[in-house]
Amino acid sequence: MNLASHAGEANANLLFVNFNQDCTSLAVGTKTGCRLFSLSSVDKLEPIYEHNETEDICIVERLFSSSLVAMVSLSSPRKLKVCHFKKGTEICNYSYPNTILAVRLNRLRLIVALEESLYIHNIRDMKVLHTIRDTPPNPTGLCALSVHNDNCYLAYPGSNQIGEVQIFDTVNLRAVTMIPAHDSPLAALAFNTTATKLATASEKGTVIRVFSLPDGQKLFEFRRGMKRCVSINSLAFTTDSVFLSASSNTETVHIFKLETPRERPTEEQGSWMGYVSQALKSSASYLPSGVTDVFNQGRAFANIKLPFSGLKNICALAMIQKLPRVLVASQDGYLYIYNLDPAEGGDCTLLKQHRLISDTSGEGIAEQGGDRPLTKPGGPSSFAAVAANKLPEPIPDRNVTEGRIVLPNFIKKNY
Repeated sequence: MNLASHAGEANANLLFVNFNQDCTSLAVGTKTGCRLFSLSSVDKLEPIYEHNETEDICIVERLFSSSLVAMVSLSSPRKLKVCHFKKGTEICNYSYPNTILAVRLNRLRLIVALEESLYIHNIRDMKVLHTIRDTPPNPTGLCALSVHNDNCYLAYPGSNQIGEVQIFDTVNLRAVTMIPAHDSPLAALAFNTTATKLATASEKGTVIRVFSLPDGQKLFEFRRGMKRCVSINSLAFTTDSVFLSASSNTETVHIFKLETPRERPTEEQGSWMGYVSQALKSSASYLPSGVTDVFNQGRAFANIKLPFSGLKNICALAMIQKLPRVLVASQDGYLYIYNLDPAEGGDCTLLKQHRLISDTSGEGIAEQGGDRPLTKPGGPSSFAAVAANKLPEPIPDRNVTEGRIVLPNFIKKNY
């Protein structure tokens, strides 16, 4: 979650926060450096690495539990650095024609997203294998990279007018399919662990859809709400693909259960819901399709009420100490950990909240008990605009420039 465009708002020191690919650690970028935390415990947020008094890090992505991290600074937003944080060494660096908006990693590929292009690197030697050029304008760098080696797919918007998703095979370097997911432009994308499912949300934010891969057939459709349109911040599957979370700029995080109609409990024939279900089935032939679609959409299995609204956040579903937990990292500089009852669902309870960065008074990283007054952000400018303002003068467009490479086969040797 890139917060560079929110640098003058709530908790201005926080520039970036994101979970790694298997949700075992959390990466935090600030105006003075970056931090990595282990997510092995609910009660304690264990620091793995902390490097302060350095550049303002607006992107930091860790490769699973390895020592490999990819970083971008706000002062040099066109340069990617790949580092070995345990050794404190820079492995390589690359420069790009425009501002880097997002970086995605798996064990085979590293993806760099610019506003109108995507660069696909071989992660073993960081060579550029392929460039997807002239993509529709994508000012947030929205894209998703699967973590599965056999289905090593990249998903990105195919249009900035409607919600088309392009699926690209980053191993065989070919287009796989295009999914017409929504009528409105895309806001969020997420693969499941095996890359057999893709979850999508549009800028309207009322409906979450799940598609099968590689054929692109719609499997599930969930309604987040009907009263208002919202901005979906993140989507995330559990490792077994049973649950899907959706966080937004509201105070509610929705958790949906991916179950087919025949797996759902059968309504009693005499119940009100049973009567409504039968009536809908019998009237489906003459009711407008939009009406029947609304009644057929799944509802949230569980919900979280956050202690704030209007702040950017990112959500993950993880197993911590063999129990399912919902993790929400927020623009306010805190990580919130909730329980999830996989059998009953319902309202999730807050178990712990941890401060991710030092506050203005100099207090270090610590646990925080009660709720705090939060500031709702105003309308932010884009990250690309903020990054551009940091540059002293425009830099002419050019192809990717290879920087210093210290260790070509660093994956084999370092993790």
